Amino acid sequence: MGRLEDVTVEELQDALDDVEGKKPTQRLLAAIAYKHGVSQTELAEWHGVQRKTIYNWLTRLEAQPIDQAVRDEARSGRPRKLAPDQQARVEAVLADPPADAGYDASAWTPELVRRYLRETFDVEYSRPSCRRLLNEAGVD
Repeated sequence: MGRLEDVTVEELQDALDDVEGKKPTQRLLAAIAYKHGVSQTELAEWHGVQRKTIYNWLTRLEAQPIDQAVRDEARSGRPRKLAPDQQARVEAVLADPPADAGYDASAWTPELVRRYLRETFDVEYSRPSCRRLLNEAGVD
């Protein structure tokens, strides 16, 4: 095997009980499968990632505490165009039907969110960013 020699399946399973989120869960499941003899190549195919990615996941699980190793470090990225209070306002508006905000539509779409942001806050957002805003607001 070579990896995760000092990490037990039980530790990984315990961490799986406590973890939230798709990526951390995916990483723990991959590690458990690896401990049961599944190769890194097979895991990469199962998870749709490069073999190097699996190697990195296992290396992190070996070198860091499990709860830290399964999470990505915060990345700075571009600052948000909306202030926190504006973001909260957008989420509140998206929780209600578009008609409540004055739009003739039955459901929020990324394009309708773009229009709302442009008209209300005079900011331009991409469709993927509008999709992210919909997801953050819990709108499917």
